[in-house]
Amino acid sequence: MSAAYATFGLAPAMRAGGVLANGDFQLHRDFVDFIVDGRPLLFQLSDLDAVSPLASDVPPAIFTAQVRSFLGETDAPLPSGRHVIYGCPECEDLACGAVTAVIERDGDDFIWRDFAWQTGEAVDLQLNGYHGIGPFRFQGAEYRAALDSLLRGADPEGARRRVLLIGARVAVLAKLAAALRTIGIGADITREVGAVHADELRGYGAVAFGRAITEEERAAVRASFERAGVDVTYVDGLAPIVPLLVAQIEHALDRSPVERRRLTRLVAADGEAAVEVTSPCRVSLTAYRLDRLYRSHAHEVFDGVLEAGRHRIVLDAKAVKGESFVVARTSGSVLVEAMAR
Repeated sequence: MSAAYATFGLAPAMRAGGVLANGDFQLHRDFVDFIVDGRPLLFQLSDLDAVSPLASDVPPAIFTAQVRSFLGETDAPLPSGRHVIYGCPECEDLACGAVTAVIERDGDDFIWRDFAWQTGEAVDLQLNGYHGIGPFRFQGAEYRAALDSLLRGADPEGARRRVLLIGARVAVLAKLAAALRTIGIGADITREVGAVHADELRGYGAVAFGRAITEEERAAVRASFERAGVDVTYVDGLAPIVPLLVAQIEHALDRSPVERRRLTRLVAADGEAAVEVTSPCRVSLTAYRLDRLYRSHAHEVFDGVLEAGRHRIVLDAKAVKGESFVVARTSGSVLVEAMAR
């Protein structure tokens, strides 16, 4: 079969979880994405909320079976040699819809072709095919090396999905921990970690500080992690608003390369938000604020598909008055900024 050669690689990616403004929860998923000709293949599907089958939270046996399937060492999971390339991030049901493709060998090469949206055993390429994607021909050595690295345990460290919460307001911390656990992120609450064994500290990917924690206390926590040789991301909580703090932590846990993220910039100032995306995608903006009685308010201020580039979005003045913050979200990433005046 004739197809242009393309480069093949793998990179860590994330489906950002969160507590949405309407109260719904969205699961956090870490997975390995396919990099074709230097860009995530998922970016060619402009408004798709999905993950690859190579997810870090599936059992090792299932992960290994998925890799061997992509290598052609086992039969394809779907009829006609089709494989799930991206599926529903909330479940594994094909009925939710999935992007599938035929994966076949041609000599030493591997070819991915006939990409389609599939919801059942059969697929109609004319009606549901992605006619602008592929076919891709991958050189066998490069393709096998990338996937074999996963079997050798060289996949990115997406497993440290635990967060240490350090703050003074126990009620807020408890609500935050519950929300994080609901979306698939482990969370523990403490005030200091001096007596915690280094092996336990290695299980955390981020540490979140409440606003009442002093610089001296923060320095002591950082020193404990440095002595343990653990590289974590530190989050300074912007305000005691649970969805806002969840978004900050989601951003901190994002291990994907910056150059391969869709949402790369957010600036909030003077009643406007400046957003930059690297490929067409759906972007939502939510404003959170505290009123004079320290009550929190959430407002959805934008939800739409943006083309690649920089965009300026005027925000509702009522949504960003007083102490306010803006959360920008795509299916794969989230950014948070305090509104500058």
